[in-house]
Amino acid sequence: MRSSHVQYGKSERADVLVVGGGIIGLVTAWRAAQRGLGVTVVDPEPGGGAARVAAGMLAAVSELDHGEQTLLALNIASAQLYPDFVAELESVTGLDTGYRACGTLAVALDTDDRAQLRELHALQGRSGLESEWLTGRECRRLEPMLAPGVRGGLRVDGDHQIDPRRLSAALVTACERAGVVFHRAWAERLRVVRDRAAGVTVAGGAELGADQVVVAGGSLSGRLAGVPDEVLPPVRPVKGQVLRLTVPRPYAPFLSRTLRAEVRGSHIYLVPRENGELVVGATSEELGWDTTVTAGGVYELLRDAHELLPGITELPLTETRAGLRPTSPDNAPLLGPTALPGLHLATGHHRNGVLLTPVTGRVMATVLTTGELPDDARPFTPGRFSPGLPSGRPATVSPAASPAVRAGQEQHA
Repeated sequence: MRSSHVQYGKSERADVLVVGGGIIGLVTAWRAAQRGLGVTVVDPEPGGGAARVAAGMLAAVSELDHGEQTLLALNIASAQLYPDFVAELESVTGLDTGYRACGTLAVALDTDDRAQLRELHALQGRSGLESEWLTGRECRRLEPMLAPGVRGGLRVDGDHQIDPRRLSAALVTACERAGVVFHRAWAERLRVVRDRAAGVTVAGGAELGADQVVVAGGSLSGRLAGVPDEVLPPVRPVKGQVLRLTVPRPYAPFLSRTLRAEVRGSHIYLVPRENGELVVGATSEELGWDTTVTAGGVYELLRDAHELLPGITELPLTETRAGLRPTSPDNAPLLGPTALPGLHLATGHHRNGVLLTPVTGRVMATVLTTGELPDDARPFTPGRFSPGLPSGRPATVSPAASPAVRAGQEQHA
């Protein structure tokens, strides 16, 4: 039986309060509500955040990098959950998420790129992942619009895609139908009572109480006032610029699958949607909170995309946008309880937020209902960044010692 929200005066109390209404906050709220908990999400614009910029590649295999084998296991687990996750979400909401099992092709344009791609292929093989090496001619047979100079490529049929904007819209609807309460305001400060997280104060002064609080504010997760320094999430913003173009009908002959490459040392991807949209990205810039779209960023993306697909410069440019990836020191997420009782984190997903959505929902719902962190999430506990205060041990600090910085779910990342 679902717990009800208790309201009194200016206050409201829930079983779980989620700070941040992006994809990660929404899936946490939805799954928790499905387990019978009364859930409130605090965000001025639920469904916004990084989903407005993300391309939605579900690239557990083709985005593998050295030193990320532990993260790989979580990525693969989430990728395996995706088909059933999408089927359930679309059934509950009646909304299309844009999920496509179209596969990915990573290509090389010169000898150095080819050698690097060969190394990636070897790493994938050692990791037990499936990918197929193709010659340049075989790549062009799959994607006829590719430039003649393509030297080779990797075909990864298991890396799929989804439309993050549609996904977030579906999650908002799923939350509403599961009884989640949306409080459309900024979370100003974490409330700590007797050394335990007890809710938040929102813009306007209202106090929202909760037995458990989940900080899922994307890049802004580390800026919530009132969070003790010892458990403040070490999350920073990493800027990415993305373009959207429109492919004239018929769509299929232009590009049939996600395309990835490295051009002059810069990574680039092109993600074709079934509705004719083509997403091109993404730059990676350590520029703090800057979300300015720059002429240089747009030029570099179009230049590199043109080298891969010469015909791309004939397409209408329909949108340019910059956003912020929430990034932890090791580029892996922070999931589960902190050393402050009642306070949990679901943030720091870096470039894998969309991919890790299903597994994050499962992990956080398990923690919130049982108090236990699933085995596959244990390497990602927030306590790994606080060696002096292992996760699970209470932090006895005054909330007044925390920096008073306005917090909430970012709208531009």
